[in-house]
Amino acid sequence: MNLSQTDIKTTYFRYLGAAFGSALIGAIYSIVDMAMVGQYQGPNGTAALAVVAPVWNIVYSLGLLTGIGGSVLFSTASGQGDIRKKNEYFTTALLGTLFLAMASWFAVIFLDTRMLRLFGAEATLLPYAKQYLRPIKFAVPLFLFNQMLSAFLRNDDNPSLATAAVLAGGIFNIFGDYLFVFTFRLGIFGAGLATAIGAAITFLVMLIHFFSKKNTLRVVWPVGFLDKTKRILVTGFSTFFIDVAMGILTVLFNRQIIGYLGIDALAVYGVIVNISTIVQCCAYSVGQAAQPILSVNFGAKQWDRIKETLKYSLYSSFFFGTAWLFLVVAFPNGFISVFMTPTDGIYRIAPFIMRCYGISFLLLPFNVFSTYYFQAIMKPGAAFFVSVSRGLVLSGSLIYLLPVCFGPNAIWFTMPITELIVATAVTYLMRKSLQGFSGAHA
Repeated sequence: MNLSQTDIKTTYFRYLGAAFGSALIGAIYSIVDMAMVGQYQGPNGTAALAVVAPVWNIVYSLGLLTGIGGSVLFSTASGQGDIRKKNEYFTTALLGTLFLAMASWFAVIFLDTRMLRLFGAEATLLPYAKQYLRPIKFAVPLFLFNQMLSAFLRNDDNPSLATAAVLAGGIFNIFGDYLFVFTFRLGIFGAGLATAIGAAITFLVMLIHFFSKKNTLRVVWPVGFLDKTKRILVTGFSTFFIDVAMGILTVLFNRQIIGYLGIDALAVYGVIVNISTIVQCCAYSVGQAAQPILSVNFGAKQWDRIKETLKYSLYSSFFFGTAWLFLVVAFPNGFISVFMTPTDGIYRIAPFIMRCYGISFLLLPFNVFSTYYFQAIMKPGAAFFVSVSRGLVLSGSLIYLLPVCFGPNAIWFTMPITELIVATAVTYLMRKSLQGFSGAHA
């Protein structure tokens, strides 16, 4: 399929369907784990998985760093017709992922207790969190390679296989969680075991691409390896930082919530983390659907096709944001019941917390998509600004300032305020980029 010539609307929604399925099913790993563990072991199990959440953010973000960074450059080179260069970027991304996978594996195996304590685990929650991570330790590299390969499969005209791979692992995780947690009564350890096996299944299915006729990925030793590595890291940094910043924010929220509001509030926040993960996955799907089309057409200098792709992406972002805002505001305790066996105290505090934080979901898809957009049109500076201001500078400051200035419960307005400020800046930057296309076209 030639992404610089096919019908934009048909191509975009084909990619969106595949990316949405892949991103959403990917979120099942953490969501099903929390739901099963929460039902089996109550609020302590839910809170323990909230402590583990930053581990996932870091691992996934490293896979996105090389996957998105490499695949954007891969597609841009493809749009320019440079076959060797695009495979040099694939090889560089592959080697970078291998290095990061080994480093992550070492950290999770040997530094797990230190990490979990840093992420907010105290004496009650630490044993639960360590039990969950025990089987995960054997599969850490697979999670990075799954993220990286998924990005390249979408850019190598095989988004359906990327979706099928994640779907296969996700379906196993659903049934495996129930089997291991409840039938075999392994509790939180069983949830970790199902997740590890699911990741292995996803990886094996993705390998099918390399034996298919669609495959154009080749291992070619790159000329200027260090320069290409640098370009991949710069291009992929913003997407990487979205996930890693979510992990950092989760740590900051965990610590502030425990200090100000206690374990019940942390358990509710654990549910919010999972809902936010789903919303963020919807945003990823919009960005991942648009990115190959944007990158190829940017390389081919097809400005009108970029504008049309952007239009459909904005429609999709608005749809997802509105839908999730409605669901969280309308059914806060419904989500709580899904993810744990709640106490009366949790039922009492959850609606206020969920609705306040849930306001941020309206603009979250738009802001996250914007980083993919700016990466695809080779504006890493704008993508960097959006991801860092949203993911750490504004949000991190507000986590500490709001409770001091307006009381402990003001912490729940951190993300709504952050998303609003960032969305205002994104709107300005997007308009500026479109004016640049008009000038280039003229």
